[in-house]
Amino acid sequence: MPLTSTASTASVPDEPAYGPLAGFTVGVTAARRADDLIALLRRRGAAVLHAPALRIVPLADDGELMAATEELIDCPPDAVVATTAIGFRGWIEAAEGWGIGEGLLERLRTAELLARGPKVKGAVRAAGLVEAWSPGSESLAEVLDRLLADGVAGRRIALQLHGEPLPGFVEALRAAGADVVAVPVYRWMPPRDLAPLDRLLDAVAVGALDAVSFTSAPAVASMLARAAQRGLREAVVEALRGPVLGACVGPVTALPLQAEGILAVAPQRFRLGPLVQLLCQELPARARALPVAGHRMEIRGHAVLVDGALRPVPPAGMALLTALARRPGWVVSRAELLGVLPGAGSDEHAVESAMARLRAALGAPGLIQTVVKRGYRLPLDAGDRSRAEGAV
Repeated sequence: MPLTSTASTASVPDEPAYGPLAGFTVGVTAARRADDLIALLRRRGAAVLHAPALRIVPLADDGELMAATEELIDCPPDAVVATTAIGFRGWIEAAEGWGIGEGLLERLRTAELLARGPKVKGAVRAAGLVEAWSPGSESLAEVLDRLLADGVAGRRIALQLHGEPLPGFVEALRAAGADVVAVPVYRWMPPRDLAPLDRLLDAVAVGALDAVSFTSAPAVASMLARAAQRGLREAVVEALRGPVLGACVGPVTALPLQAEGILAVAPQRFRLGPLVQLLCQELPARARALPVAGHRMEIRGHAVLVDGALRPVPPAGMALLTALARRPGWVVSRAELLGVLPGAGSDEHAVESAMARLRAALGAPGLIQTVVKRGYRLPLDAGDRSRAEGAV
């Protein structure tokens, strides 16, 4: 007797043809691994504006890294803290390129080698070395506690950095009597081409982005510094405090934003994947959903979900819709709508033209009601008007 399935395919709801980030635009400030982050975002439906806030100084040209390496070879460290796998590998490869690789490896073999996390352990062992200890939490705070508990007075400790400072780490060791040598692997500087960053800043300042992602604290600092140079710092900070979500890969990255009173979000696991998953939760949760004319309308950054169907909306139409959604159910005058319509001047006919294009984009009749001689409104469903008005 042939086996048959009792499951009914008809009962399975259709999967949406768009990802959770469809309709949202996310700024990416990363230089390293930007392609990976962009691919993850686009796979989930987001539009991406990429603007590297920093550039990486090539290791072969980095005189500071060479000087720190030669100093450690001449005066061996008692302990070495390896903080990132790519940074540790890059350090070894750069030393080999300068012809001092074996000298560095010899010093690392005789030092107490602390590796922050499993990826760093893998890089350490790939270099033919063995770590003395590694925290299960992947936390540098735990590494610091271990060093301080063992005592660091009079000890020489090398700290492999990866483009950004470690707040409080070096200061705590020096306060406890350690001689700390910072090894600046992959130093970051402002980008040579500032045009993409300027475009991103312009978009943030006017709220044209839904979120900006950051993978390092120096990237945040560089972006804010460029904003200050262009007279946009106040506008950018205010936007990041409100409509534009700041999303950081971890709490250290978020520190420069917190100093500006910006409540950025960060995942519990400091990786690109969890960062994207966090955006998939946060951005849809921030979208405005309204029951209008028997339909469910969810307003996103550059698109609207109408009964679950994604409807791209041009910028002028989105400006009008956003203005109407601020007071759903209430009439908004043509003059007020003209004030939010970009480049319209004083011609109220521009509102009518943009409104016609908006209605066509939404694809459902009756979502926007014309009130003769007064303006337009979103006609909320009966029973939902008071709740929507209370949310305004």
